Amino acid sequence: MTVTADLAITLDGYVAGPNASAGNPAGDGAEPIFDWIHTLASWRERRGLAGGEENTASELIREWFDATGAVVMGRTMYDSGEEFWGDNPPFRTPVFVLTHRPRPALVKEGGTIFTFVTEGIHSALERAEAAAGDRNVDIAGGADTVRQYLAAGLVEELQLHVVPVLLGGGLRLFEGLGDAGRRDLEQVRVVETPLATHLKYRFVK
Repeated sequence: MTVTADLAITLDGYVAGPNASAGNPAGDGAEPIFDWIHTLASWRERRGLAGGEENTASELIREWFDATGAVVMGRTMYDSGEEFWGDNPPFRTPVFVLTHRPRPALVKEGGTIFTFVTEGIHSALERAEAAAGDRNVDIAGGADTVRQYLAAGLVEELQLHVVPVLLGGGLRLFEGLGDAGRRDLEQVRVVETPLATHLKYRFVK
């Protein structure tokens, strides 16, 4: 079992555009960060849709789905995605949502169960690890949640899907980590596809 973080990011380090909100989760002008994934067969099948492109990028996303046994996300990511994901979210695993607002667990179609955790990042990770078995736990986002786990040294592998866009503003993934963000990584692989370069790293302990 490995604790991972897997995010799409612009060449200048943004994971969302300016003015990101629950009603505008990608932020202004940030559609290219995510557009490449929505046409992939592996993403579409997880959304209950037919068709899509079977290519290297689709294989990488399918690999992530197959390897992930539980997910941790922040409340902002949950709130912004709840309507978009609908009754059959793509995770199909237990999802633990960090929040200050308690809420009963929410059971969705396909095996996704949202559990709302108010005891902090360590509690959410412990619960996710117990649920994941021998599969990975993914820290899905948003950026603030991933930064908290990075700062605590809890992320073991990081995969970035770098899209060839200079956004110039918005929400940076690595903003404000300071000394807590100083860790060595080793490169696991680099996969080039037309719409993104997929970089996978392992943190050196």
